[in-house]
Amino acid sequence: MQLVRRCRVPALLCSLAVILCELVSRPYTTMGVGDDGPYIRMAQTLATTGHILYNAWASPMLTAQLYLGAAFIKLFGYSFTTVRMSTLLVAVTLAFLLQRSLVHTGISDGNATLGTLAFVLSPLYLMLSVTFMSDITGVFAIVLCLYGCLRALQSTMDRWSIAWLCFAVVTNVFFGTSRQIAWLGTIVMVPCALWLLRARRRVLVASAAVNFLGVFAIFACMQWLKHQRYVIPLPLLTSNFHLAPILGQFGLLLLDCPFLILPLVALFLPEVRKSRPQVIALLTALLLGFLFLATYPSHLRGYFAPLLEPTGALGSWITVHGFIEVVVLPCKLPLFLTPPIQVLLTIASIGGLFGLVLSILRDRSPLSPIATPTLTWRQLALLAGPFSAAYCLLILAGAGTTNLMYDRYALGLLVVLLPCLVRFYQERIHPRFPLFGVLLIAIMAVYGIAVTHNDFAFDRARVALADELQAQGIPDTALDGSWEANLDVELRHADHINNAQLITAANGYVPVPPPPSGPCKMSWYDKTPHIHPLYGVSFDPNACYGPAPFAPVHYSRWPYPTPGTLYVVRYTAPPATR
Repeated sequence: MQLVRRCRVPALLCSLAVILCELVSRPYTTMGVGDDGPYIRMAQTLATTGHILYNAWASPMLTAQLYLGAAFIKLFGYSFTTVRMSTLLVAVTLAFLLQRSLVHTGISDGNATLGTLAFVLSPLYLMLSVTFMSDITGVFAIVLCLYGCLRALQSTMDRWSIAWLCFAVVTNVFFGTSRQIAWLGTIVMVPCALWLLRARRRVLVASAAVNFLGVFAIFACMQWLKHQRYVIPLPLLTSNFHLAPILGQFGLLLLDCPFLILPLVALFLPEVRKSRPQVIALLTALLLGFLFLATYPSHLRGYFAPLLEPTGALGSWITVHGFIEVVVLPCKLPLFLTPPIQVLLTIASIGGLFGLVLSILRDRSPLSPIATPTLTWRQLALLAGPFSAAYCLLILAGAGTTNLMYDRYALGLLVVLLPCLVRFYQERIHPRFPLFGVLLIAIMAVYGIAVTHNDFAFDRARVALADELQAQGIPDTALDGSWEANLDVELRHADHINNAQLITAANGYVPVPPPPSGPCKMSWYDKTPHIHPLYGVSFDPNACYGPAPFAPVHYSRWPYPTPGTLYVVRYTAPPATR
């Protein structure tokens, strides 16, 4: 056991589990997934020219992950998959570091391992780990900062505390250049650690000076970003800030949080049975009322249908369809999760949340008190609390530009609250995770593998349809393959996306007339003016103006035995026949 602890075998197993799940899901395709197509093009440009050139799609700064992606291109050659594997490297390292961070908060090795697996084997984490999105690198910056602060608080020698705080600042500033919200580690979390170490004057003075330099570096990065050509500004507050829809999106995001870490939240379900009968009756009534609003077949359903897990907020990555919600095709998307499964997931998520709240309210002494705690609850709360509050406020402010809040935004919040949740269970509920929790982790991992595989299989089918049209002499600009594929095509014919938010490039945006009237219109046609679609991709062969004379493409849909099918449909009326 000493050898196992010395070699950090549990943390290595967490990293290995991520790799194995990704290998099984076969995550490869030659088109953009979500926003990452333009980002991959930027990494290719950096590897070729040595310069970072934005293409009017990036609100994240992306710098750290661009250099890592460019390094992979230099080592292994350019491809979409090569660049995405740089994110997988970060995700694997993050899994290792997260397990060690949980251990340093006073959680046992076994519980820290299972808590880490519940996070890194969730469907959202597995999906994002094989894209070139900025979310995983941003979470990595947060975990690095948390780990450095924990080690600084636990170090008895001043020089080691200073060194760990310097590590937290430097790594957070560098990797935060991928996703700026991660800089809250330097701006909020490190000052909280300094407050806890204020009695050690040498540590306070030296680390405060380093943190000031870190904040100055953040300011310098933002000034540099502001002057780049074809960069999309992201103001904290905008004139079109609409509070009601933004709060609605934030509510859906919070509802998704217990689902995203379901193996942990569901462990608190048995705590509901320990309550008084009146409390159980009240909670049951609330849950039934919640399900009624989510499933009642009337005009109310349009407002409350997203309440079923996964909530299905516009832009979500983990949805009932098995791929990203914002895929825009001229047809009704097929279901991956049937309504009964959604109801079951909702009951487990909300019921576990009820049990967690009851456990917190219930006065109970710790079951397994730590004789010499390396980190007190006050210290942990001061590291996690202000950071979480600032994180939520920034999400609310940033949503003013789009009125959208994606489920992937929750990862940065959950990774900080994870140590609190696991340690609370260990000290107040049971010293060890039950076998039921291990089973739930395995189930969610299988679910994550399936949706990751299905999303990439669906994307490969779209690429196959586009290749079929080009083989018959039809240009790539004549097909609407939804916005992710259209961005790839646009960047083959232009150096930037035609984005109306551009303010740093003269004549960077050219107004585009609306497309011709018809039953089907291309999504975001103004952003890709080089595309004039004659055909589109659909699950329904009779959509728009009916089927085009091209063979459909089938793709596998785990765990269903019948494959999915994509068709090419006409966007213009066929010539009249006599």
